[in-house]
Amino acid sequence: MDSIFKALSDETRRMLLDQLRARDGQSLTELANTTGLSRFGVMKHLKQLESASLILTRKAGRFKYHYLNAAPLQQLVDRWIEPLIQQPLARVMLDLKNDLERKITVPDKPDYMLETFIRTTPEKLWEALTSAELSKHYYIAGAAIHGKIEAGESYQYVTPDGHPILTGDIIAADPPTRLEMTFQPGWMGPGAKPSRIAYEIEGIGELTKLTILHYEIPAEQEGVKEGWAKIAASLKSLLETGQALNFG
Repeated sequence: MDSIFKALSDETRRMLLDQLRARDGQSLTELANTTGLSRFGVMKHLKQLESASLILTRKAGRFKYHYLNAAPLQQLVDRWIEPLIQQPLARVMLDLKNDLERKITVPDKPDYMLETFIRTTPEKLWEALTSAELSKHYYIAGAAIHGKIEAGESYQYVTPDGHPILTGDIIAADPPTRLEMTFQPGWMGPGAKPSRIAYEIEGIGELTKLTILHYEIPAEQEGVKEGWAKIAASLKSLLETGQALNFG
């Protein structure tokens, strides 16, 4: 937490986060041009933001792009703000959290990225992502994943009352490192545009890094970004404590 507060204490770094909030997935050159700072100055501040896990980077071809990371902000909300949800200041902070969303127009770049570290193994994380029994505890609306998790197969998330809220096809399944699927939101009604999601899993010592990537999000589905932050936080809590978070 100390590194997060230290990173946020600097006005220039807050300005860079604002730039990424307005248009995520920018390169170093783009950030230097939009802020009027030197490349060296931007690079120095980005390094500190990345060390605090407030931004993520993704290489595509010769360029490296920068994204806001919602997971540390969600942890701040869970620790201090949710207990004070009825207080006006807490509402303001939650509104700020909800504003940390991204829109990118360059192909082959994710529209959304979230990265979190979980005290578990890659195998247990994979099981949580693909198990109906585990997914119903942390997924939105208590929905559980059903289907054969293999490339070429279909899946769906079904609520306790039997309503499918999400369907899609498995593009790639490489346990326990990567799962890629199409994303067809049932709650948007017939004709909702599909997008694509990927889970990347990497064991790092006693921790496992989970990266969630969402590609080609239609403008009318921007709200899924807040949902990902809640899912990741609840999944982390379930695997580390045995108890998922309740977001109501």
